[in-house]
Amino acid sequence: MNPEPPPVTTGPRRAIGGAFLLRRLGGTLVVLLLLSIGVFGLLYLAPGSVEQTLLGTRPASPETVAAIRAQYHLDDPVAVQYLRWLGGALTGDLGTSIRTGIPVTEAIGSRLPLTLELTAYGTLLAVLAGVPLGILGAVRRGRAADRISVTAAVAGMSAPPFAVGLVLLMVFAVYNPWFPVYGPGEGLGGRIAHLTLPAIALATGAAGLLVRFTRAALIRQLDQDYVVFARARGLPSRLVLWYALRNSLIPILTAAGLIVTSTLAGTVLVEVTFALPGLGSLLVDSVTFKDVPVVQALALLLTLLISVVNLLVDVGYTLADPRIRLGASR
Repeated sequence: MNPEPPPVTTGPRRAIGGAFLLRRLGGTLVVLLLLSIGVFGLLYLAPGSVEQTLLGTRPASPETVAAIRAQYHLDDPVAVQYLRWLGGALTGDLGTSIRTGIPVTEAIGSRLPLTLELTAYGTLLAVLAGVPLGILGAVRRGRAADRISVTAAVAGMSAPPFAVGLVLLMVFAVYNPWFPVYGPGEGLGGRIAHLTLPAIALATGAAGLLVRFTRAALIRQLDQDYVVFARARGLPSRLVLWYALRNSLIPILTAAGLIVTSTLAGTVLVEVTFALPGLGSLLVDSVTFKDVPVVQALALLLTLLISVVNLLVDVGYTLADPRIRLGASR
């Protein structure tokens, strides 16, 4: 009598996934630490001072300046100032904004939803435009449609988001008042109307990148032997294209991750261009006024968001191709 085979367990696979997540978490923490040191040092070396920012053009006595420096511990060595901030950050206290006097978490929390909405809107427009154009260019390779899609992709990738935003403002908000000029809008309809032009400005270059990745990946798959065999067997063209597109998901997911991170970073200038009260405009104002606690918190938050996006892309690889296992070596 043959012995029964041992039961299949998922322990090793879970262990591999857990080890992978621990490595990614450790790497993210190291990046956050190094970034916080770099940002703190650069702001310390930047021209200007906190007392000048608070006093502005008003005359101040030496006692007033000394009181401000004592309140914000500016007379301490820079290493002591950083360690004091780091100790508060580890306990969840990111400090108080020097410019506005409100807690940093409150200042960021009130602006974070708008930036996430703009990033999601821009990413959605980029995907809806970039993937179909990339598929069209691959299917019509060498024809007029392919040349048009490639030309549009190169033009979109060459245009900075803030420059595209200025053009969109002039054309669709000033000369043709179809969209609002500035502000976030009220309600769902108002929010969509106010964020459409900024989202298009962000999506223009991102869509061009996605066109190039999708087209190249799909062309590579359409030249594979299994596609030739499927066509020789008489399978419908749509079905063959679907299989080829599924096998092209890995580079497309890579491009999508790059798009999300670049869109998130591009909101800094786009929000300033369209006068949107998001994290981008908050970052610009905080750097201008040397608001160290806010700049530190924003830099760490953006880095954390980008790390989460990269982790989601890695998880998406396993869903697109079951042969890929997180942390496993072939």
